[in-house]
Amino acid sequence: MKRIFPTHPIEEAVVENPWHKLRSFTDARIGLGRAGVSVPTKHLLAFQLAHAQAIDAVHSPLNIDGLTASFAEQDWSMEHTPIRLHSQAENRATYLQRPDWGRRLHRTSIERLQEHSSSRSEPYDLAIVIVDGLSAFAIEENTVPFLNELLPRLQDDATPWSIAPLCIVEQGRVAIGDPIGEILNARCVIVLVGERPGLSSPDSMGLYLTWAPKAGLTDAYRNCISNIRLAGLNHHDAARKAYYLLSEARTKKLSGVQLKDRTDDSVLEHDNEQHNFLVSQTK
Repeated sequence: MKRIFPTHPIEEAVVENPWHKLRSFTDARIGLGRAGVSVPTKHLLAFQLAHAQAIDAVHSPLNIDGLTASFAEQDWSMEHTPIRLHSQAENRATYLQRPDWGRRLHRTSIERLQEHSSSRSEPYDLAIVIVDGLSAFAIEENTVPFLNELLPRLQDDATPWSIAPLCIVEQGRVAIGDPIGEILNARCVIVLVGERPGLSSPDSMGLYLTWAPKAGLTDAYRNCISNIRLAGLNHHDAARKAYYLLSEARTKKLSGVQLKDRTDDSVLEHDNEQHNFLVSQTK
């Protein structure tokens, strides 16, 4: 029996979703259409690739040598070489299974910080802690361009900031920045950390700021700037927000829930001669 094959192009097998134009505004997987009762092959392959990239981001080690080498090439190269530290999580498997160990410094790292701190009598204004977190790839991609935007602002401040040696932590989580800032006798600490990768953002870096850091503080004492990356909050805008929060923290000597990021207030707030559009103007 002669078999008859369809003569229409294979593309016609895909039924487009009328919402597909919204994909130009978001990385979310919306309006993908269908092929029969399934997702079109190209979107399925894109999903599998994104999933693989997320897995790689979580498990790939931080290239510390490459990162420190890139620091030395910048105009803002620090007075001291970066201090390499490690959490109590000895390896990646332990890090993923014991989040609490990722928040604590290894004994040898504590001793290394104490050795540096003992040689300085004056406190630092700021300690910058770089942590691999759940995406070393995010740290490798974003740390240098972000610091290129932030450090000149701090150095050109009317009261320039004294900055501790950069600290690079392996197998670390956000809270590990607090004991580091405490041992270094820093008035404030910011932690740059690789965020948990999503299926469209394996390169997202987060920033956490704490005034008067010390071991045992909760998230209520921290301010967060999230999704720092080229496809998210770009480095210039992230540095602008960070500089504002740092300046406010130094002035008010606080951080966390008591300190608000007001860099975008003009979007929703107006001067006294106008009414807030959120408030009913009926009388």
